Amino acid sequence: MEAVRRESAIVQSGYQGGVAQALRRSSLGLAVVPLPFLDAVCIVLSLWSAYTLRFQVLPYYSPVSPVLYLQLTLLAVPTWLVIFALYGLYHPENLFGGLQEYAGVVNACTVGLVGIILYGFLDRQGPEEISRGWLALVWGFSVLTIGATRFLYRRLIYRLRRRGLFTRRVLIVGTNDEGRGVADQLRAAPQAGMEVVGFLDPRESSDIPAEDLPVWKGLSTLGELVRQLGIEEVIVVPTALRREELLELYRDWGKEARPRIRLSSGLYELFTTGVQVREVGFVPLVSLNRTRITGMDALMKGVLDYVGAALLLVLLSPLFLVIAVAVRLDSPGPVIHRRRVVGLNGRVFDAYKFRTMIVDADAYLESHPELKREWEETGKIRNDPRVTRVGKWLRRTSLDELPQLVNILKGQMSLVGPRMITPAELARFGRWQHNLLTVKPGLTGLWQVSGRADLSYEDRVRLDMYYIRNYTIWLDLRLLLHTIRVVLQGKGAY
Repeated sequence: MEAVRRESAIVQSGYQGGVAQALRRSSLGLAVVPLPFLDAVCIVLSLWSAYTLRFQVLPYYSPVSPVLYLQLTLLAVPTWLVIFALYGLYHPENLFGGLQEYAGVVNACTVGLVGIILYGFLDRQGPEEISRGWLALVWGFSVLTIGATRFLYRRLIYRLRRRGLFTRRVLIVGTNDEGRGVADQLRAAPQAGMEVVGFLDPRESSDIPAEDLPVWKGLSTLGELVRQLGIEEVIVVPTALRREELLELYRDWGKEARPRIRLSSGLYELFTTGVQVREVGFVPLVSLNRTRITGMDALMKGVLDYVGAALLLVLLSPLFLVIAVAVRLDSPGPVIHRRRVVGLNGRVFDAYKFRTMIVDADAYLESHPELKREWEETGKIRNDPRVTRVGKWLRRTSLDELPQLVNILKGQMSLVGPRMITPAELARFGRWQHNLLTVKPGLTGLWQVSGRADLSYEDRVRLDMYYIRNYTIWLDLRLLLHTIRVVLQGKGAY
């Protein structure tokens, strides 16, 4: 009876959702409408700024014809907008996610600049040539202004999506671990604009555990669900279907414009690394990236890591000296402790820390079973008797981690990343081990701003996986700012 009431309520909400879905679809088209206008403004601004800088600010000794550059402006604006459209920069499928939009902007601006050059070459009516400096400035200004405008506009769309606007209703075909993992990921990223309305289980006789999302049974109900719930995206989990069922589903729905059929990778435990699909001998093959962060993301993260670590080392060098003296005077032993941890691609290295424990800390732990049990269960020991007086202060302020700035300059760590772990701890990540090893461990991370040592081990694993799946350079910057506040509060550190 409960299942019947549940399905009845969802169907009723589906009818209500149909109207809202229609509004969302029209709104998604409306979200693209301002872009040509914004691009036109940026193009005019770029052309004008380049003219002003090249001919009025910088020295230029050849004759200048304002009429020529006015003609170029009037020609460039509509031409560039057409080029942008040909590059798919006004198609909703190519917008509001990933770096492809920005790459398209760069390519479209480059082609538009080539168009100006060709026009100047083919339509020369006088001795004056188009300034090469002006052309270079036009390209730079256009890429910068259009890219920045689209970045800000994307942030606005993300905010609206978190409020339920500009979203697409999604039905996931498959209720196994991969299907539920895909649903969890999409629901954890509202900026993606995918509203998961429920699951469709191809097994009519299977026993589905109760979840907060409804589950319908039987592929034969797909058509009715699409109509009643206004489904725009169907994500098919191939590991949940037989080959014949998968082929039948695509035969029935692959030709439809709506809903769009998407295929999950079938590699749920590995998909955080990212995949590439390439056709070799007319056979589509899926390749897994060895690292999660690639391309421009890797470049920006590298710049942030190396520049940030170098500046911090220079600025904090007096503090390093004070801490080193305090550690040495507080207890016998070395100033720096080397902790053997696992890094990118499973490489083991020594992570540097200011020593916060007595020298024979491992032997002390072996002789106290109750402390060892707590360590094995949580990875931390509250009120650890092995910690020195200076060590307690260093841990509370997280200053003991500062020598890891050297590890960052050596390319072994990042400013932000998953929590570094020892080879023995790696087993706790179970099937997520591969994902953890696709990024560098971080000096700080999502775990640092979410409770630090007060978190359970399961929560730490969950937060690390969330960071790996949802990495952006802006997430790194936000976490760095939050880390400062958390460290000053001193919560969860012991």
